Amino acid sequence: MPTPRIVIVGAGAGGLALATRLGRTLGKRKRAEIVLLDRNTTHVWKPLLHELATGVLNSSMDEVDLRGHSSAHFYRFQRGSLTGINREQQTLQLAPILDEEGYEVLPARELAYDYLVMAIGSVSNDFGTPGVAEHCHFIDSPEQAKAFQRDMINTFLRYTDPNLRQHTQLTIGIVGGGATGVELAAELFDASRMLNAYGVTALDNQQISVHLLEAAPRLLPGLSERVSQTVKTELEEMGVTVHTDTAVKEAQEYQLVTGDDEVIKTDINVWAAGIKAPPFLAELGLTTNKKNQIEVNSTLQSVDDEKIFALGDCASCPMGESGTVPPRAQAAHQQAKLLAKNIVNRLEGKPLADFRYRDHGSLVSLARYDAVGNLMRSSASKGLFLEGWLARQAYASLYRMHQLSIHGAPKTGLAWLVDKLNRYLKPRMKLH
Repeated sequence: MPTPRIVIVGAGAGGLALATRLGRTLGKRKRAEIVLLDRNTTHVWKPLLHELATGVLNSSMDEVDLRGHSSAHFYRFQRGSLTGINREQQTLQLAPILDEEGYEVLPARELAYDYLVMAIGSVSNDFGTPGVAEHCHFIDSPEQAKAFQRDMINTFLRYTDPNLRQHTQLTIGIVGGGATGVELAAELFDASRMLNAYGVTALDNQQISVHLLEAAPRLLPGLSERVSQTVKTELEEMGVTVHTDTAVKEAQEYQLVTGDDEVIKTDINVWAAGIKAPPFLAELGLTTNKKNQIEVNSTLQSVDDEKIFALGDCASCPMGESGTVPPRAQAAHQQAKLLAKNIVNRLEGKPLADFRYRDHGSLVSLARYDAVGNLMRSSASKGLFLEGWLARQAYASLYRMHQLSIHGAPKTGLAWLVDKLNRYLKPRMKLH
């Protein structure tokens, strides 16, 4: 009997965790061939992209090389971009691979599968707002985060010459009061302080302005009102101007226009309002919702094909009477854990288990010294409210848990030690 091939598309938090688990359980014992497909050769945990965007995170230290990781964890990594699925022949169509200068390295090709897992994640949803694509940064990928950082540093440099200043104050506009927008706003003040300390700019925190715009009545509408109000107070004490009940109807060069026709002058714009699955998912012949998410049942199988699974932000998974599973990193990790068991059950002819999402709470980082959130939430309790140093430690532990799932305990312990040493050996901010 031929060895079944399980192809996982997407090396985000859920996809990489699943490939690691299946590699250890099936790949190591040659019970299945595990293939992880991604257009990038490295992985960075998405909740840390706001730190990469401000230079606080050094991607060369925290990124995972997928080729090396696959060799150590008994799966095979293949670089490529998915363009289509032939469900009858059970093959994937992959786009050509081009080098940095646009020359073809590998032609378009096919990849056969016995079971397919879609774990492509999500991108920002601009809701068709005019000018957003042309005049706003997105923070959906390491490449976009690095592009924002380059623009940010260049803008700070430009403001050292009064004749090159676009406005009286260096102003950054962030659209979206969810976790990404809130965390980026807080990190910007920490970044400006370090840029001043390193001599990149003469500006201090009193000479920059950050506007955070949210269309809902409060920040972090998916979290408790206590967390939302605490975060708003903390941000305003830092110097962030918070606009709630404020929708942006157009982004223009060096300014944002709100629904009330208020014009906010800016030097840099960031769009972090809402998410959707990548649009091409709606073109693969699978049932998707309005956000391009693949419709799956409670076993995470596509409603159209029992050999195709989906997890994470690109999946619309039912959650009883509460709608669908929220697009959070903890949900992707929980789904990866269940799916690793379900795929083994499928190979062994056993029934598949249903996914049950457990909300362990949410934490929001407010730069290096603070965080706010709730832990251990349940239907009967709002959970334990945390803020300050203790919340910051709990927030940091989330990344360690992710590292634990993809590296194991020994390497995660060594990574923690290296991070501690680097605090003394390297600058706090990556400036290039």
